[in-house]
Amino acid sequence: MMPLLGKGVAAIWHNVDREVQDDYNHWHCYEHVPERVNIQGFLRGRRYVAINGTPEFFHFYETEKVKTLTSRAYLDRLNNPTPWTRRVGPTLKDNNRTLSEVISSHGVGIGAAILTARLSAADNCEEEFFRWVSEKIFPDIITKPGIVAAHLIKGDHSASETQTEEKAMRENPDQITDWIIFIEGIDVDPLNNLWHGGIFSENSLIDHGAKTADIGTYRLHFALSSEDLN
Repeated sequence: MMPLLGKGVAAIWHNVDREVQDDYNHWHCYEHVPERVNIQGFLRGRRYVAINGTPEFFHFYETEKVKTLTSRAYLDRLNNPTPWTRRVGPTLKDNNRTLSEVISSHGVGIGAAILTARLSAADNCEEEFFRWVSEKIFPDIITKPGIVAAHLIKGDHSASETQTEEKAMRENPDQITDWIIFIEGIDVDPLNNLWHGGIFSENSLIDHGAKTADIGTYRLHFALSSEDLN
């Protein structure tokens, strides 16, 4: 069973200036996410706000294929931002935008809360780390009460580094992550059990092959699929 809808993920974290967050939230729900999931191959978009973590906002898009994230249709959209996007875009700070391939996805449905772990890769550990997460950890944790889904994705640095008009609006270059883990739960407490002293603590992830781990928990703000637009 694979709860993610496709094989590609665009994962994005950023902060937004406090005084423009109402405009940001309205833009994101009524223009930005609908615009994205209307692109051929984009299947669903979700946005979250931090419970305990930084940056404050996290959102991601599920795509049919990894190649969807470098498609002409997507790049044309990125290089032709709307007036509203041009107004909001410069207010996005500390942007981490990673175009990714789904390595492993377990569980069913969407949780109300999500744990995200942005990991830098240690040398020569990828195969062992992916096997540990996908074959040993994920099948076990999705049986835990309150956990509904778990995903491992691998960042594509080359695709993520493509320059666009939207990127040019931001003050600093986007950060890019090597490996990413998402764990979805019905609320934050089961996620905290995995994080604080659990199997997905920073120390545990580093012990099993990550070089660094930035972990946070987020609650769902908004979700929209391509089917919702039909």
